[in-house]
Amino acid sequence: MAGLPGSARHLRGPPGPSAALPAPDTAFLRSPLGALMGAEAVLGLLVWALIADTTYYLHAAYSWVLFVSIFFWIVTVLFFVTYLLQLQLKFHVIPWPLVLMIFNALATVLYVSAFVTCAAAVQPTSWRQWDYNRRAAAAFFACLAMVAYGASTFFSFRAWRGLGSNAATSQVTNHA
Repeated sequence: MAGLPGSARHLRGPPGPSAALPAPDTAFLRSPLGALMGAEAVLGLLVWALIADTTYYLHAAYSWVLFVSIFFWIVTVLFFVTYLLQLQLKFHVIPWPLVLMIFNALATVLYVSAFVTCAAAVQPTSWRQWDYNRRAAAAFFACLAMVAYGASTFFSFRAWRGLGSNAATSQVTNHA
């Protein structure tokens, strides 16, 4: 009876708490992983904004730096919003700690290559001084982003392995 005019109204329930977005998880923002994700988003934005503001198209090396920084910035922001709104709890089949660890490890490795590429392509004798300053700053922020992704890899590895929390001790403290 799906084609009848009143049937769709009957199937829908009243708007309730499930219709609204979940409240932001402030504990995630205070956690090391949340703080690092926020820093990675800011640093990645700085890297690609600084490179995009130069004549990067004249040097092929900066296209790789732009690809790495923009791709990981977008995915980091998506992960950040997912964890902030606790949307990962709705998809409990996905092993989120493992996915986050693999993502951070891959980001670390590719940011190492982007940092080395960006730093090696900076030419101090450039006739455009503003391009030199922006490219040098982008190399610096790429290095900081690389370190932040490396620290995130460490913390996500600890979360994946369950280090810091033990099932036996958590059961004992819950019953005591």
